[in-house]
Amino acid sequence: MHTTILGYPRIGADRELKSATEGYWAGRVDATTLAGVGARLRADVWRGLRDAGLEAIPSNTFSLYDQVLDTSVMVDAVPDRYRHLTGLDRYFAMARGTRDVPPLEMTKWFDTNYHFLVPEVEPGTRFRLVGGGDAKPLAEYREARALGVETRPVLVGPLTYLLLAKPAAGAPSGFAPLDLLDGLVEVYAELLERLAGAGAAWVQLDEPVLVADRAPAEIAALARAYRRLGDLPSRPRLLVATYFGTVGDAALRALAATRVEAVALDLVAGPGNLEALASVGGLPRKTVVAGVVDGRNVWRTDPRRATAVCAALLGLADRVAVSTSCSLLHVPVDLDAETALDPAVRGRLAFARQKVGEVVALGRALHGGEVAPAAGPEVTPPAVDHRVRARLETLADTRRGDRAARLAAQTERLGLPPLATTTIGSFPQTERIRRARADHRAGRLTDEEHTRAMREEIARVVAVQEDIGLDVLVHGEPERNDMVQYFAEQLDGYAATGHGWVQSYGTRYVRPPILHGDVSRPRPMTVEWTAYAQSLTDRPVKGMLTGPVTMLAWSFVRDDQPLADTARQVALALRDEIRDLERAGIRVVQVDEPALRELLPPRRADQAAYLDWAVGAFRLATGGAADTTQIHTHMCYAEFGEIIGAIDALDADVVSVEAARSRMELVTDLRAAGYGGGIGPGVYDIHSPRVPSVEEMEGGLRRALRAVAPDRLWANPDCGLKTRAYPEVEAALRNLVTAARRVRATTCGQQMNWWIVEQFLNVGA
Repeated sequence: MHTTILGYPRIGADRELKSATEGYWAGRVDATTLAGVGARLRADVWRGLRDAGLEAIPSNTFSLYDQVLDTSVMVDAVPDRYRHLTGLDRYFAMARGTRDVPPLEMTKWFDTNYHFLVPEVEPGTRFRLVGGGDAKPLAEYREARALGVETRPVLVGPLTYLLLAKPAAGAPSGFAPLDLLDGLVEVYAELLERLAGAGAAWVQLDEPVLVADRAPAEIAALARAYRRLGDLPSRPRLLVATYFGTVGDAALRALAATRVEAVALDLVAGPGNLEALASVGGLPRKTVVAGVVDGRNVWRTDPRRATAVCAALLGLADRVAVSTSCSLLHVPVDLDAETALDPAVRGRLAFARQKVGEVVALGRALHGGEVAPAAGPEVTPPAVDHRVRARLETLADTRRGDRAARLAAQTERLGLPPLATTTIGSFPQTERIRRARADHRAGRLTDEEHTRAMREEIARVVAVQEDIGLDVLVHGEPERNDMVQYFAEQLDGYAATGHGWVQSYGTRYVRPPILHGDVSRPRPMTVEWTAYAQSLTDRPVKGMLTGPVTMLAWSFVRDDQPLADTARQVALALRDEIRDLERAGIRVVQVDEPALRELLPPRRADQAAYLDWAVGAFRLATGGAADTTQIHTHMCYAEFGEIIGAIDALDADVVSVEAARSRMELVTDLRAAGYGGGIGPGVYDIHSPRVPSVEEMEGGLRRALRAVAPDRLWANPDCGLKTRAYPEVEAALRNLVTAARRVRATTCGQQMNWWIVEQFLNVGA
């Protein structure tokens, strides 16, 4: 094994998987057709990697939705609420829910924008290999072999699977999913023996949890698991893959003591892996798979630096193989499709297909005695904006006034009831709206026609919200393709791709923009649309912005300066936008930061520095707002309980959070941490097609009231509504408003009476 990669995009060059899967959900495509599309995509990937000259090719990296969900199904970790379903109906119910059954919780895959389905386990969970000899990794290995391609099946490692799992509701206190390790390892042992029998020479077990701080008991569990798997009398050779950071010395020593044949190390996100490897005396009698080609970002690899890193490893292991730092799942498929990109930017880039070529070239240089590949033609350096840099150097303190004083001023200005209702921002993106945007980009629709179409949709959205009875409205964002890309297309220093799709979750794909130079705002970005919406109603309309951390996390960001410096440049542009929204009469501004937890470094020693600049960037963006302007932020689908202090330090007036799938966990965490602002726990999951009942939402709000005072509690969905259809959205929001009014009437009665009196006095005045 001289050259390999840890994984490859599965969506297809033209997003074929999205079309087929959504067609299946809509009843336009049957299961056989969906399976056929998957088989063609897998075959294209395997043949393409073989033809590119890659020596070791991964398989079982394809998934109809998520690789962790695939693992749950494979080992029969299926909660009882799905047991009445079978096949794809069960699989997609676990991912998306049904009309009657909620889905599994969804959260971020470490510090990426990829979301996985969180396994639910309990003491009574009994793992088994579903399908036996026809289990998915076996089936796909045989499928590739029938095409003449020998592959290395990839599995989510048992330690990672259980450390990412959560106890099912009702599990006894003190139970930890890792308690089930021995039973799970026996299933893996059976699978490895079956793969060996089918002819597999290697199997890859992904253990990215090893780059985070691990307790001694967890290291002992790692050693026990891989001692058992390594000692199997009949098995393939084992590659334990780590990525997204530096592996701890204890974990490296534990792996060194086992009989696994290879360990993959991320030498891009974890440059400290070289030092860690040296500190434990290297990995004698093992192969180190050197992740020197960045699997997370789109910049070209410096071949001389990468070759030097690989050469430094030669004295620390018996063999060195060249690889990507992690799976290429996180980058677009093919740069050749981007014919419209500025050549100065394009010349600095490599997508998945090009990164495979880099791996192959580096492997030949390392093992074939060839000279390292040339760095390529001279590339244009990033653009520098001296005006932006000068403003940031002289910007004064960004703190707003006291939170309690702000709340009083905002209460007087907004006149909202306790338990106010709102949404997170976007409304359904209808086919008509998407077509209008596409026609405008293609020149088939004039600027005036595009503006008219967007205004018609905004007027419709405002009218719908008023009819439903929401208290704080949004304009619905019909003009926006994506919450990051929309802003990136209007900021200098960013470039947008035409086909650079990356999977976020399921069939939700995004085109991360490319932040390649200094960032500035040439003109207002949202004021026209928000001000128009506000002109249609007396109720407050929220201005909707994407925060600086999320703008970085969901972009491919320049790597020639610290992220903190780039974040401040984005924050300055947002600060100017908030100022212009206030001048246009907007009283509420939401600055979304769903990625705040996402970028948190895996090691505790590195986290304080990150949170310091991340919080500072948010406060730079919002710190110029008047005390009477209510600043909201939104966060979703991550373990935010780990950064409660930072959430409070953002100093937002209201935080809305995903809480429907996670059973209001974060609300309780915020209360315990002494958070003093408003909070809007998502009382229904918008990623599922089901419409929760009034009673279900009312129950969620009452649970939240155990931790949050009524005057600080908001009622809202857990995320934006762009992926849903109007009939289900309207039904769900009507139920939300009814639930909030019920709770308001019974729990907030006394406060509500005071609110009515205040409104009467205000009108009289």
